[in-house]
Amino acid sequence: MRVCLLTPAPDHPLLAAAAELLTPRHRVETLDPGTDPCAVDPSALADVYLMKTRTPRALALARRLEAHGAPVLNSAAATELCQDRTAMADLALRAGLPFVATTTAARLGHLVEDASLVAPVVIKSRHSRRHDLVARVDDAARLRSLAAEWRDEPVVVQQFTPNDGWDHKLWVIGGEVFAEFRRSELAAPAAERTRPLPVRDLPADWLDMVRRVGEVFALDVYGVDLLEVAGAPLIVDINAFPGVRGQRGAPEALADLALRTAAGRHRPRTLPPARSVAGSPVGP
Repeated sequence: MRVCLLTPAPDHPLLAAAAELLTPRHRVETLDPGTDPCAVDPSALADVYLMKTRTPRALALARRLEAHGAPVLNSAAATELCQDRTAMADLALRAGLPFVATTTAARLGHLVEDASLVAPVVIKSRHSRRHDLVARVDDAARLRSLAAEWRDEPVVVQQFTPNDGWDHKLWVIGGEVFAEFRRSELAAPAAERTRPLPVRDLPADWLDMVRRVGEVFALDVYGVDLLEVAGAPLIVDINAFPGVRGQRGAPEALADLALRTAAGRHRPRTLPPARSVAGSPVGP
């Protein structure tokens, strides 16, 4: 089988470990996500593409591969959907998932003039990307300081939910769940950055809900960030193909998913047209 990594970082621990498992019997290649989509040769496609990138050029390239019949994990449409936090919240809530209530502002500067904003809140860039805005706002002074730097940034606003400062990080690869506690970037620093979270200790309904996220968002490799609120899970973020590090069995799960997909035993999930970013009624 030919497995192609569509990524700028094939040395990422998860990808590198999965590639090491595959290479004794299969061919593992890397495709630069900056490649011109028009340069795709439909007669020389790999058996499966693992897309750990989300730049506009990479998404266009993935769409071109998909148009030629190549299986891509995750699909371009599903990856793009998870970059738009407004669309993400809208779809999750319409699907009945326990997602934090989310509103959207076309510009952060608009919030400075909005007397109805009740702190504390969490303000995030609407469009998820590296070094985007994620900040807790407790008062008007903090909001004004953010606006000084991010005034024209499209943002989402989520009411801050009191918690112990530890996020439940759950990852799913081909239906198999991995987990750990991770110190929230909004919480005070702690001596530990991560703590173990055995999957066997999670309630069965939590696991069912996390797997349901994959069905709703058409994701095969994804992460879900949860808070525990009065014993119930509250989703605060969903990520396509996250950096799953240090999780025993994760490389094996990814290698197995790649081979099953390459052999046609697993079909990558796809979004119905109504669930695409362009087709979702997500507001401004």
